[in-house]
Amino acid sequence: MARTYSKDTFISYAPTDDIDLYPSEDGKPMAASDYHLRLLIWTLQALEAHFAQNPEVYISGDIMMYYKEGEPRKSISPDVLVCFGINPKLRLTYKVWEEGKAPDFVMEFSSKSTYDKDLDEKMDVYCSLGIQDYFLYDAEGLYLPSPLMGFTLVDDVYVAIPPDDDGGIRSSVLGLDFRLRGAEIGIYDPIAIEWVQTRAEQEAARAENAEARAEQEAARAENAEARAEQESIARENAETRAETAEAEAAQLREELARLKASS
Repeated sequence: MARTYSKDTFISYAPTDDIDLYPSEDGKPMAASDYHLRLLIWTLQALEAHFAQNPEVYISGDIMMYYKEGEPRKSISPDVLVCFGINPKLRLTYKVWEEGKAPDFVMEFSSKSTYDKDLDEKMDVYCSLGIQDYFLYDAEGLYLPSPLMGFTLVDDVYVAIPPDDDGGIRSSVLGLDFRLRGAEIGIYDPIAIEWVQTRAEQEAARAENAEARAEQEAARAENAEARAEQESIARENAETRAETAEAEAAQLREELARLKASS
């Protein structure tokens, strides 16, 4: 059933450091389980690695986001948020009126205790803030209509993003495809034509490639040494054959000389 949302435009700039008024924690756990936490951390690290060269991309997770100045109850804590055009400095909280804009992308890791709000209350808030892309992931595959879901704003209404032929859902604002790799989430870069990796995975891949290159170099060196040995043996055999032929020729010459002398 289609849902309709209106987008409010109230963003202004009024910095404040009132930590008591806008606390950095809501007392809730970061994730529903260790499994959710591992996948959530991986997603954040993969996005950070992908956008590492962009100096104006802020990526965070489970941060308290306040979206109406003076009303601390107007707050929400996205599992993942990405915002373009702002400083990637570390923050205690994300105040929309201070940053000058809402995030461009948010994602929720749905669980038994959160999926209904993810599809209702949070969706309404994100839509009202004008957040372009809203994605949801059900790591257990039990609670959402589909384990991976994506929505994008069209005329102030969230419209479901249809999956591609590979089952991926593209975030146009990120330029990335979210896919399932087995039962777990993966992120694919359609421009680079490769899976997005965390820095640790990149380092491991580089180390593995370096080890593979070293093994190839060692194999080439071993093959070169084997060829050199074969060539050396071939030369020795040729020299032996030449010496043998020369000895046989000398023996024939001596035999001919004896025959001539006796005739």
